[in-house]
Amino acid sequence: MYNEQLESLINAALVDGELTEKEKQILFKKAEAHGIDLDEFEMILEGRLYEKKQSINKKDEQPIAAPTSDKFGDVKKCPACGAKVTSFSARCGECDHEFSNIQANASIQKLFSLLTELENKYSNPNEQVGITSLFSKALSKASNIDELINRKCELIKNFPIPNTKDDILEFLSSAVPYARKVKTGLGSIFASKSWGGSDSNAYKDQEIGKAWRYKCEQIVMKARFSLKEDKKGLEEINAYASELGIN
Repeated sequence: MYNEQLESLINAALVDGELTEKEKQILFKKAEAHGIDLDEFEMILEGRLYEKKQSINKKDEQPIAAPTSDKFGDVKKCPACGAKVTSFSARCGECDHEFSNIQANASIQKLFSLLTELENKYSNPNEQVGITSLFSKALSKASNIDELINRKCELIKNFPIPNTKDDILEFLSSAVPYARKVKTGLGSIFASKSWGGSDSNAYKDQEIGKAWRYKCEQIVMKARFSLKEDKKGLEEINAYASELGIN
């Protein structure tokens, strides 16, 4: 509905089903800069927040086999004082205990595992019955590559944002090199993407790189809110953001 940068900010702010005053200020400032009517924007934003909360509530209402969460890096209680903590908290709000080494590295490793599974699934597809010409086989291969790229991009974009500082930093350190592959001036690649070779590989890197950059933007935006009191943590987050040109 809005431009890609504003949509990324909205998605990052609403990912945990909460919208802080600081997040609102940033979103309204960005919307105003794009000439968007603020009353209309507020109404749409509230609607999206409501939908996100409804979605989260539905998931919470579903019966589960055990009182554990499959959200990587999720913290339910502070290990130091036992106080309940919300998702995406880097420190305990009661005793200021920093959450570290809680399944650190779990998120990015799980994502890589899922990406590898997709790669294996599409690496040796069964040939279609009746396809004998090289031209037809080339078209089939091109379609298969496009589907793999699309599936990988969707997986990366929709993968849950990690919740602890260690996991956030580990995720970014692994994701930034892939996000840096987004380049300009690749018109020839898009024209010949379906025929294999180096051009096809470059197109693949370009599209998947865009997905990694989108995920990095989400993580950076959300981390800046959750780690706002952690000067050292923010410096590390902003260093990664600087590498990708994220403001």
